[in-house]
Amino acid sequence: MLSLNEIKTGKVIQVNNEPYVILKTDHHKMGRGGAVLKVKLKNLINGNMLDKTFQGNDKAEEAETETKKMNYLYKDENEVIFMDNETYEQFGLSLDSIGEKIKYLKDGTDVNVLYFEEKPVAVDLPVKVTLKVTFAPPGVKGNSAGNVTKVVELETGAEANVPMFINEGDEIRINTDTGEYVERA
Repeated sequence: MLSLNEIKTGKVIQVNNEPYVILKTDHHKMGRGGAVLKVKLKNLINGNMLDKTFQGNDKAEEAETETKKMNYLYKDENEVIFMDNETYEQFGLSLDSIGEKIKYLKDGTDVNVLYFEEKPVAVDLPVKVTLKVTFAPPGVKGNSAGNVTKVVELETGAEANVPMFINEGDEIRINTDTGEYVERA
């Protein structure tokens, strides 16, 4: 059980027998009253958001999870297929459970898969991924004053705002949390 001061962003807790990751915590101390902790939670199974308040001696049950290193193979109409790096077993996760992260997955990418009650529930991508630019409009001469960007298409179909000097065929690093350009690879 986690006490009030052990409940932190990124921890996985169990609410109503389902795993929730803590996205945001807000600690309030009212004059003579006790401390109040407001947390924003995301369900790892269905993606629903939940706001919860903990007070005084409230405790949260930490979810028993396991992380395994997996390899992304491919996606079909409604599933994303991964392979266990140790046992070579393949399994699928629904596209809904992956969400926007699918835009940054290319064949052969190693990811961490979070298991809850021996079932895969969430995918944790590396912070930065290297992707190839498949389409980049040319930079316009004289349009280089200031911090000018253009939208390019990446090999996974995702789009990103990048500096004007990025061309088709370049490899760039993208932050998977924000979807922003980081650097040239």
